[in-house]
Amino acid sequence: MKKIVILTLLYTLFTYNVLAQVGDARRDLAIGINGGYALNQVSFSPNINQKMHGGMTMGATVRYTCEKYFSMICAIQGELNYIQLGWTEDIKYGDNLSGTYKRDANYIQMPIMVNLGFGKEKGGVKGCILAGPHIGFCLGEKTSTSGEWSDMDLLARQIILHETPIQKKFDYGITLGLGMDVSTKNGHHFTLEGRYGLSLSNILNSTKQDTFSRSANNVITVKVAYLFDILKTRN
Repeated sequence: MKKIVILTLLYTLFTYNVLAQVGDARRDLAIGINGGYALNQVSFSPNINQKMHGGMTMGATVRYTCEKYFSMICAIQGELNYIQLGWTEDIKYGDNLSGTYKRDANYIQMPIMVNLGFGKEKGGVKGCILAGPHIGFCLGEKTSTSGEWSDMDLLARQIILHETPIQKKFDYGITLGLGMDVSTKNGHHFTLEGRYGLSLSNILNSTKQDTFSRSANNVITVKVAYLFDILKTRN
C-alpha cells in the first residue's frame, strides 16, 4: 500500500513538471487563511473499536500559480496548520456497562500539494484536484473518559494503549482532495475543499515486542479559505 501511494505521488509530481515546461506561464501568488473541521481515526493493528474523533483545524495558505496548460491551471499550494487529531473509543462491557475513552492530540501540520484547476482563473468558478505530501508534529495530548466502565474491564491491549502516550510525535503521509475556488476579478478567492489524509507513519512504537504493529492517523477534512492575490500575471 505504501509503495502504491508513493509511486502515485511521484507520478503526479512528474506529470506536473512535464506540463509546466510546455504551458502558458503564470506568476500568480495568493496568500490567506483557512479553517475547517477534521474527522480522524487511528488505524490500529490489532484493531480497536472507534468512532470518528472530531476537531478543528486552522492555518495559513500560500498558493503559487505557475502555468496554464490548455484548460488546466497548475499551481503549488502550501499550508501551515494547527489541527486536532486523536481517537475516540466506545467502550461496552457486559450488558449494562458502557463508556467513552477520548484521546486529543494537537498537531502542527504542513501539507505541500499540487493544485490542478479547471475553470475560470478569475471572475468565476474553478474546480481543483489536490495531491501531495504532508508532515506534522504532535505538540501535546490529553485524555478524557466518561461512563461506568473502568480499566479493569478492558482487554489488556486497551489498558496498555490508554496508559501509553504518543511515542512518535513526527507524522508524515499523503493528502488527496477536491475543491472549488470562487474568485473575483479584483483578485479575491473563496475556496471550499474536502480532503483525505493518510499517514504513513505510526504514533506508537511498532517493533515485534510492542503491542500494536500499526497506529496511523486517517483524517477527513472539510475546509474553507480566503485568499487574495499579491502578485498577478498581466494577461
